[in-house]
Amino acid sequence: MGKPDEALSVCLEAKELLYSNNIFHFDDLTLSTLQIVFQRLERLDLATSCYEYACTKYPNNLELMMGLFNCYVREYSYVKQQQTALRMYKTVGEERFLLWAVCSIQLQAYFSSGGEKLLAFAEALLKKHISSHSLHEPEALSLYVSILEQQAKYDAALEVLSGDLGSLMGREEDKLRLQGRLLTQACNYVAASEIYQKVLESCPDDWESFLHYLGCLLERDVKLPKPTTGEHTCSSCSVDSNKTSLSEEVESRLASALLFVQKLQKNDSSDSVRGPHLANIEIERQHCLSGNSTKFMEALVNYFHRFGHLSCSSSDVEIYLHMLSGDEITELLDTISRSFDASSVSVKALGLTITTFKVQELLGTLLSKSTTDLQRIAKGMVETFYKNLPLSRDLDPQESMHGEELLSMASNILVQLFWRTRNLGYLLEAVLVLEFGLTVRKHVWQYKITLVHLYSYLGALPLAHRWYVSLEVKNILLESVSHHILPQMLSSPCLQQTASLVKDYLRFMDDHLKESADLTCLAYRHRTYSKVIEFVQFKNRLQRSMQYLAVKSDSVILSLKQKSESLEEVESVLENVNHGGGLVDLSSEDNMKHLTFNENLEARPWWTPTTSVNFLSEPIDESSTPARFRAKVCKHKSTEKDGPKMRDAERKCLVPRLVYLSMHGCVSSLRETEPNGSVSDITVGEMKTLLEKYARTIGYSMDDALSMILGISSGKKSMKDFAPDIVSWMSFAVFINAMNLWSNESVIPRTDPSSPSSWEIVDSLVKICIEEHLTDANRILTCPGNKIPLLVQMVTEPISWHLIIIQSCMRVVAPQGKKKKKSGPSLRPNMPQLQGIQRSVQCLIETLRSVQKWLSDQMSPEEQGLDILMSYLQGTGDEGPGQTFRVLEEKPAAHASELGDRIAQSLEAWSSTGVVRRIVGAEHEVLAEFKKMVDSKLKLLMSESASLSSVLH
Repeated sequence: MGKPDEALSVCLEAKELLYSNNIFHFDDLTLSTLQIVFQRLERLDLATSCYEYACTKYPNNLELMMGLFNCYVREYSYVKQQQTALRMYKTVGEERFLLWAVCSIQLQAYFSSGGEKLLAFAEALLKKHISSHSLHEPEALSLYVSILEQQAKYDAALEVLSGDLGSLMGREEDKLRLQGRLLTQACNYVAASEIYQKVLESCPDDWESFLHYLGCLLERDVKLPKPTTGEHTCSSCSVDSNKTSLSEEVESRLASALLFVQKLQKNDSSDSVRGPHLANIEIERQHCLSGNSTKFMEALVNYFHRFGHLSCSSSDVEIYLHMLSGDEITELLDTISRSFDASSVSVKALGLTITTFKVQELLGTLLSKSTTDLQRIAKGMVETFYKNLPLSRDLDPQESMHGEELLSMASNILVQLFWRTRNLGYLLEAVLVLEFGLTVRKHVWQYKITLVHLYSYLGALPLAHRWYVSLEVKNILLESVSHHILPQMLSSPCLQQTASLVKDYLRFMDDHLKESADLTCLAYRHRTYSKVIEFVQFKNRLQRSMQYLAVKSDSVILSLKQKSESLEEVESVLENVNHGGGLVDLSSEDNMKHLTFNENLEARPWWTPTTSVNFLSEPIDESSTPARFRAKVCKHKSTEKDGPKMRDAERKCLVPRLVYLSMHGCVSSLRETEPNGSVSDITVGEMKTLLEKYARTIGYSMDDALSMILGISSGKKSMKDFAPDIVSWMSFAVFINAMNLWSNESVIPRTDPSSPSSWEIVDSLVKICIEEHLTDANRILTCPGNKIPLLVQMVTEPISWHLIIIQSCMRVVAPQGKKKKKSGPSLRPNMPQLQGIQRSVQCLIETLRSVQKWLSDQMSPEEQGLDILMSYLQGTGDEGPGQTFRVLEEKPAAHASELGDRIAQSLEAWSSTGVVRRIVGAEHEVLAEFKKMVDSKLKLLMSESASLSSVLH
């Protein structure tokens, strides 16, 4: 009912009653109800104290002890979990309670310093129980083996598995895999390889077991890319291609392995088992690395002959394709092309056609094609998709269509053409191709993600947001997928939509972290002890998420942006977050070191491999080879966590506190009768410490950063020196000015009376930065990747912080309404400071008026904008954009009988003009929202200017 205070009051009353001696029996239902309410009120300590008291009153009550154990699970108090579980085990002697205690010890080993020493105690407990009662659950056996494995007692663990307890394993293959792993860790490679061979005989498609098998034969790890776990690796860069020499014995083992794999191939002729065929390629790769094989290429060709029609065939062998020379690539593509009739309409021929294109895309050979060839290939892909549409006529709308990948690849080529020629028509065609695909089938998430990035780059953020929302991202995907839209929205004027995205993300994260312990309790109850460890590890990983930290600070900054024109609301926002102090604590060096990076970058388009990189905003390097380009992409992905993202997250955490301290210090600076510096030395010291830390996140010491802003404001340094952190530099200058107002010593040294004041430095900096970007900013409609996001950030962040400081000063010198005080000698304002504020207000008015005028000039009528964009698509020759557009304009609805009713009806709704019109409308919406923000700030500044005039005159 939304009455948490009343709920707490009732529960506290019940708690007091439980503690009194008037209760003859503790009702577990009442206690569990109290626990639920206290948990939702984030008072776990109260719930635990209730159960602790009940257990002292009834020490042998199992239900109460189980309730207390669950309380400790929710508090992640592993030692008390262990103690309570052992007490229950001693009381009733049940195996599950002993396993709860052992699991609690294992958690201490994982997450507490010195916990490893307790593993021997856990082993002793289990041994004693086994000697008298044995074990009766598969999970109990797994827990026992993992305890031994953590202590490197591999032989003991193998002995347990080969004994009577080994029969607890439900599936023989699982038991064999565990034995293989233990033998490998014990360096008994011969026995391990025999075990893995048995696994492969029953599960020939178990690729991971094959890699372990091969590793045992080679007596080393087989270096292949592992699945993404937050630390990003690229298959093209991480594959081991260094030459190695193999002994005769190892060569003999590989020969035997090859015969074994070939036997597995003969035993299964279906298209579903690819493992043995991939194993053949991997064995030949090992031979190739030792210089003893000429059959590596043959193995690849055979694989494509067998599985080339499957959509996964190219990604299966991607790591091997990168080992081929240019001539071998050409030979491979020719071989695949000759193996089918491209003109036929069949699922198999279409699959092989797609594989041919995919191999070229994966290897980057398209980068070296001429513009004319790329146009022809893109057009051919769309035509092939058209031609094969009848193959999908009977599919359910939820099913993937045959040939979906063709439109994604065609769009990628058109984006590449734009990058190469800077002709906007190609980018519009890339959008139209994907929009057409979604008209035919609206559930293709790959199209939607690419459109999110294309529309973001075009400046049509409302459309990007709409497609992102249509993905219906929920639960843990909010953590791994939000990076596709959140950074762009945070630098846009669409504050309401951005706030909604931030709110959804934080709600999931906060709720999961509150309730994740319930999953752990459930795992204990259902005796799935491996899940206990997994759930706790997962919760710890999420709690240390870099994105979680960044979005928490983004949420506060976003609220400050929205409320920046009302000082009372700004104060309320800051009060709700402990005046920003909590965020500063989260940005400590120790916390930043242990942050986890959980974003999945693999689904991002090729031109923006990370959130901080967009190749389309850079000139193309015509001399770059495919290998160099792949290495560049891999480098960006691998350094994303430790690069600007980490510094940005740290810097954002400081902003709310800096805003609060800046407001807090304004009072003393505006009273001539109060000594400058009447604000406590602690506050001044904190502000200085935070600004020094802020400067380090931009890559400068405090003194160098001050020198930089002085140089830019005086025109001695170039604006290019600020890139790419121009907004951060402007905010730094604003906070320096605030600190300078109430510091005992001037933060910015003034060599003579004519030196600019800190107010004048901020004014100059704001004016220079805004005007330079207005000069550089071209027409938003025809210049994708424009300066709008940067201009929005300048207005909504540094200018907003400056405006908040001005309002704080004005509240002191010209209080309104009931807060107005009687004038007197003690309230005489500091006139030099007021004159500085007046000049600053006037400067902001002039600057924002220039932004306002620029925005008005950009907002042309919709029809005019439509005509401009459509003109880029009207090419009639064989050169330039328009060829793919013309293919899309040819209505296939005439062949409705071939396409089926569903596809034919979908295509009737297709209109390329409608798509372009929506782009124009979305860009206009962004401009209108930005102009509304500028207008609002101007209105406030005009009011403050009038108030200043009345005070000064």
